[in-house]
Amino acid sequence: MSDTKFTPRVFSGIQPTNHLQLGNYLGAVKRFVEMQNSGVETIYCIVDLHAITVWQDPADLTHATRELAASYIASGLDPAKSILFNQSQVAEHAQLGWIFNCVARMGWMNRMTQFKDKAGKDREKASVGLFSYPTLMAADILLYHTTHVPVGEDQKQHLELTRDIAMKFNNDFGVDFFPLTEPVIEGVATRIMSLRDGTKKMSKSDPSDMSRINMTDDADTIAKKIRKAKTDPDPLPEALEGLDDRPEARNLVNIYAALAEKPAEDVIAEFAGQQFGTFKPALAELAVEKLAPISSEMDRLMQDPAEIDRILAQGAARAREIAAPILAKTYEIIGMVR
Repeated sequence: MSDTKFTPRVFSGIQPTNHLQLGNYLGAVKRFVEMQNSGVETIYCIVDLHAITVWQDPADLTHATRELAASYIASGLDPAKSILFNQSQVAEHAQLGWIFNCVARMGWMNRMTQFKDKAGKDREKASVGLFSYPTLMAADILLYHTTHVPVGEDQKQHLELTRDIAMKFNNDFGVDFFPLTEPVIEGVATRIMSLRDGTKKMSKSDPSDMSRINMTDDADTIAKKIRKAKTDPDPLPEALEGLDDRPEARNLVNIYAALAEKPAEDVIAEFAGQQFGTFKPALAELAVEKLAPISSEMDRLMQDPAEIDRILAQGAARAREIAAPILAKTYEIIGMVR
């Protein structure tokens, strides 16, 4: 199928659960800001419907949604350039999600590794939503005829499912309606690891707050977490290959490279032979320089929740202008009487 008729459009979403952390910022939000200035239409969604696949305290969900919106804006995302909204304000997401529940096959869903990871040992107690949320994710993407999605390695399987659903829908109804969305994976910062364990991804849900840098952390907290980050006793090597069996060291070098916007090879060249007693203070200084202004601006924005709500509502109205005609045409293709 050719994608030539589809307007280039980027879509991505983040769940409003816990605090946004450095891995989310470097792997996603920072790239979102770069993409909004690339001339391609950009749509960024706070996926609150996905958040409730596990129980959420209502007050916490409200706060987390606003805080995530504030972090987007504080990081440089311009609501005038990009469409920014929370998913539940655009009902078409859930409507197309149901249609895709009927297109996707059980065999496809059973192969999704994230359900097995998130449901744990007692799968029978997991919500149906936790099992079927990849079809809603496909709806999030295809509702806007999205051509490109920035994803981490752990999300590639979901995008492959999205492409399978688009292909099956098109084949079932003999149409060329939904695009085969392409992933955008790039840069050293697509996978930032825990500050306590370099083999695990930095996560908002890790029990240890010292494992991550939250975007709400102030300058002193950022510096403290980097000083206490797990490392090894060896100096930094002469070449990047010397970090292959040193996950914590490699992670800190990657974080420095991403914040400084330079290749990891350049960081190694600058600090080769130096101990972490030298490298960590340099990294802490850089992180505070880049991140403290964001946390300060987030704090300012959170003082005016009504303004955040207004921005999200305005974004939702713009999103629906794109989504409503696509859903209406989907219904028409299926044979629904309108």
